[in-house]
Amino acid sequence: MLTHVFIAAVSLALFWMAAFTLWWQMHAWRTPEVLASTRFSSPDGDEHVSFSLLLPARHEQAVLDHTIQRLLESSHTDFEIIVIVGHDDPETTAVAEQAAARDPRVRVIVDRHEKKNKPKAMNTALPHCRGDVVGVFDAEDQVHPELLAHVDHAFRTTGADVVQGGVQLINFHSSWYSLRNCLEYFFWFRSRLHLHAQKGFIPLGGNTVFVRTGVLREAGGWDPDCLAEDCDLGVRLSSVGKKVVVAYDSDMVTREETPGSLMSLLKQRTRWNQGFLQVYRKKDWKQLPTLGQRLLARYTLMTPFMQAFTGLIIPLNVAIALFLDVPVGIAFITFLPAVTALVTFVFEIVGLHDFGKQYGLRVRFAHYLKLIVGGPFYQVLLAGAAVRAVWREQRGRRDWELTTHVGAHLDETAVPRQDVPVTREDVPA
Repeated sequence: MLTHVFIAAVSLALFWMAAFTLWWQMHAWRTPEVLASTRFSSPDGDEHVSFSLLLPARHEQAVLDHTIQRLLESSHTDFEIIVIVGHDDPETTAVAEQAAARDPRVRVIVDRHEKKNKPKAMNTALPHCRGDVVGVFDAEDQVHPELLAHVDHAFRTTGADVVQGGVQLINFHSSWYSLRNCLEYFFWFRSRLHLHAQKGFIPLGGNTVFVRTGVLREAGGWDPDCLAEDCDLGVRLSSVGKKVVVAYDSDMVTREETPGSLMSLLKQRTRWNQGFLQVYRKKDWKQLPTLGQRLLARYTLMTPFMQAFTGLIIPLNVAIALFLDVPVGIAFITFLPAVTALVTFVFEIVGLHDFGKQYGLRVRFAHYLKLIVGGPFYQVLLAGAAVRAVWREQRGRRDWELTTHVGAHLDETAVPRQDVPVTREDVPA
């Protein structure tokens, strides 16, 4: 009897977790009005905000110059680009200095920390920022030339302290897991982050995020020891009541690529999960004023681990219902999480169609098949990353495992060809 009660309790908990997650994921598509409100409003041509654009780059000589050139093509006229390079990375430094020699809007700052990571690099550059707003991009980003004009307008018309723009992985065709990886970004930036901004609690994205310079300095910059410095900054700013505005427009998104291998994806997810766990344990979120915000924060920061658990336990629940001798009522309850999983699959199929339509990408039947078949395997990978994150945190291993990039999201003519792809290697932090 106790076993049956336990099975029913776990099944109901999984059902409600999955239902809440799906509902939040569908936030932007609930009504046409909500969908329209998630986009940038059209700029009016005025410029009132100046930008300092931070570009941390480590072993990124293959893609850095392309990103700098794209940023220099911005239609906004009042900005500077600050490229942050390591003192032990002469190849990337040479590319950055060549760009600075060509255009005075580009400056190079050298990070001399013995142990390097992204937040330390950005903190090194923060005192040198001259703009009203600090923006963050990654060295492999494809940035739209009209983005800064839209962000300027968003700051002026909303009174925001932070503007989070959209980021989209684009090379969905590269592998079975890249398909799901691209969809995750699509749902997160297209929909879920807008809900977080509305609720007053938001884990910020790692790039295409813009923060008023005074607000950022008052907050002390980025946590140099956190593996999810973007999430941490968002939580800290949310906790003290700063206003965050999220805007997504498929034309304005910053385009990136998925990790180039399963091991690289595993390391990336491990780092994110471990960073979320660190932010959770720091307890800044407990300063949020309402119980609803604190519950949302707790749930969000623990979501990677609950997702992994859910993905592994649902097949077990189905097996219990099919093969164990349990009462009919209990068997019915154990199927509930599978029902939400099925509804989620349908939503993902519709989302993949919308993704392809918005970005002008041809989605074939084989892609839909990969999406469905790859689902269980992707859950296993997420579970492995969650377990690895807990193990690393318990062992005190907080070295910064950076993601390998090969320029899969760029046009072949956009990046100089290399005999061997140049990648970002793991760097101790």
